[in-house]
Amino acid sequence: MDHFLYRNGQLHAEDVPLAEIAASVGTPVYVYSAATLLRHYRLYDEALAGMPHHVCFAMKALSNLAVVKLLGDAGAGADVVSEGEYRRARAAGIPGDRIVFSGVGKTRAEMRVALEGGIRQFNVESEPEMDALNAVALSLGTVAPITVRVNPDVDARTHAKIATGKSENKFGIPISRARAVYAHAAGLPGLKVVGIDVHIGSQLTELEPFESAYQKVAALALALRADGHEISRLDLGGGLGIPYARSNVAPPLPSDYGALIRRTVGDLGCEIEIEPGRLIAGNAGILLTRVIYDKAGEGRDFLIVDAAMNDLIRPAMYDAHHDIVPVIEPDPDLDPRAYDVVGPVCETGDTFARGRMLPPLAPGDLVAFRSAGAYGAVMASEYNSRPLVPEVLVQGDRFAVIRRRPTFDEMLARDTIPEWL
Repeated sequence: MDHFLYRNGQLHAEDVPLAEIAASVGTPVYVYSAATLLRHYRLYDEALAGMPHHVCFAMKALSNLAVVKLLGDAGAGADVVSEGEYRRARAAGIPGDRIVFSGVGKTRAEMRVALEGGIRQFNVESEPEMDALNAVALSLGTVAPITVRVNPDVDARTHAKIATGKSENKFGIPISRARAVYAHAAGLPGLKVVGIDVHIGSQLTELEPFESAYQKVAALALALRADGHEISRLDLGGGLGIPYARSNVAPPLPSDYGALIRRTVGDLGCEIEIEPGRLIAGNAGILLTRVIYDKAGEGRDFLIVDAAMNDLIRPAMYDAHHDIVPVIEPDPDLDPRAYDVVGPVCETGDTFARGRMLPPLAPGDLVAFRSAGAYGAVMASEYNSRPLVPEVLVQGDRFAVIRRRPTFDEMLARDTIPEWL
């Protein structure tokens, strides 16, 4: 469910007409619904009610300060994968003891920033990282809380580029080596083992891969406790998918996911940590764009819009589907047309959809790319020297620009020409 609905023939974000935002901010622009963000966070929180738990929003999905503050004020923690995301989380008001630091390539500088600023735990991904974190912690006279990310060799049955739990993926340590790695950690005075971490991928549309992974984690927790380790937390990652096409079968609900967690690891007495991103943010955002041209090609029609692959790279990078809808509700009596929906960037890859059946559209018409809240703005760039796409947050009948579009002068001013040129 989201809060982008037609009212009186116009698509709204909550109580705000999208045409009003386009007139004020211009296009392309990302628009987020606060009500949807909060609803989806609360679905996860309620799914784990009655268990000690901590829901950490995966900031790699959507890291705007206003969004992170909105979720943080509702009780969410943050899952970060870089110093920049850590600093964003703290700037948004999330305390260090609600921030989990993940990622395969943490630097010593990043470790130091998090230890000095406060951290719930580091999800350690390798023995060299473990040794580096131990050294940094000792240099600061502190102890770093850690989990070890284990790779359970489970096929998440998702896109190859976002699968993270197979043995050939770069993430974590093989679960077969976990007991030896935990023994190594126990001998490092700058570290304190608090639990186990696992994350098998993103955009999962069925529960069975989670169940396979969590059963392995449960068995490992018992083995590690037998070895004398304190296992009080289980970080189970994120990855639950969303329906990008309205015609798709809906993925499992957070309530189903919560029931699975209770069934597989609920009897271990551990605090449960989860790191959802896509399901919280995905359907909470749209990319609003305007038609520039309707171009007739050889055997196909092109709808050229002012958004491009630099604004939303998911279709080019992952062959991702986004439903595309007109802002003015179409007349049901009009026959749809097949369009290739493309942007103005000088690459054939700048294609959002091929042969997509849409109502007839004309230059100047506004259209919305649905389910664009996750991995949209955070992956945007200024390729082709196009200004970075702005972001807008809607709450009720109000909206605010939460990242403005830079001017061309600001873009040019970031470059420096050497004096000898």
